[in-house]
Amino acid sequence: MASESPPFWWEKPDWRAFALSPLSFTYGFVAGRRMHTAKREKIAAPVLCVGNFTVGGTGKTPVAIALARQAKRMQLKPGILSRGHGGGFSSPHLVDPSHDSAKHVGDEPLLLAEHAPVAVTPNRAAGAQLLIDRHGCDFLIMDDGFQSARIHIDYALVVVDARYGLGNGRVIPAGPLRARVVDQLVYTSSLLKMGEGTAADRVIRQAARAGKPIYEARTRPRGRKAFAGKRFLAFAGIGHPDKFFDTVAGTGAVVVLSRAFPDHHVYGEDELAELLKTARDNEMRLITTAKDAARLRHGAASAEFLEMLDILEIDAVFEQDYAPTRVINETLEAWRLRRLKG
Repeated sequence: MASESPPFWWEKPDWRAFALSPLSFTYGFVAGRRMHTAKREKIAAPVLCVGNFTVGGTGKTPVAIALARQAKRMQLKPGILSRGHGGGFSSPHLVDPSHDSAKHVGDEPLLLAEHAPVAVTPNRAAGAQLLIDRHGCDFLIMDDGFQSARIHIDYALVVVDARYGLGNGRVIPAGPLRARVVDQLVYTSSLLKMGEGTAADRVIRQAARAGKPIYEARTRPRGRKAFAGKRFLAFAGIGHPDKFFDTVAGTGAVVVLSRAFPDHHVYGEDELAELLKTARDNEMRLITTAKDAARLRHGAASAEFLEMLDILEIDAVFEQDYAPTRVINETLEAWRLRRLKG
């Protein structure tokens, strides 16, 4: 992830990227071949994948939530497929937000489960069947898994961060790309530019030349007035923590101090004690992301710590109001055509 990956991945290519180019060529060749030759099981429901070209956070989770909400408004019963970031399960597991912890199912599935049933498993075909059988889901949203899916994807919405784009544009291990862009574009239905910035412009032009629809979205903090003028120690363990710090400041809050941790970081008691002491010594409150809060609720956070903590929740807002409906309708149409072909 971005906070765990080498910083040079997100900078102009230098000697390190060039030195790793032979390994990147091999990795990219294998990843592309797997995408082209994978045998994908057909599921008895439409499958919409929300993915990205790179490792690191691009804002997929709020996008998946926005699409789940829209699907409900369209009288569908959405279910969400996730690999999770927890301890893993031998069989598909339905997430229970009131009992499961982020340690076992992952922070993103816990957030997603507040909006639709979520099945956590590497075996997405089995997870899909569980959602269909147990909850009667008739529309499936796959969170991530764009490159490694072993189920048929009816529509792939690829999210690209406007601030970071594709980083240095190189494939792992020389850069953050999971496979060559040309190999990934073949399976892309449309591109979603998330946030503000120009780093994604190059890949957007490339996608447009390939005839892929381009949408735009941004994140909008909830209840921003509640944070305006307050002093905070902001901390986050997500793909791009600096985006969160800027979002807090954008509410009118004062970010006196900030602390960045690795993506999906599990906080220890000593780390939380240090954060709490620093905040108190400097007459600040603590503020973090909804993902971090999901990990803290079932982790080492004390009642005293949680009392000092504010959570900044965000929503994905599409610049084109019609975009979510169109994406869902095109997913449904692709599924209908798939059924007709048998």
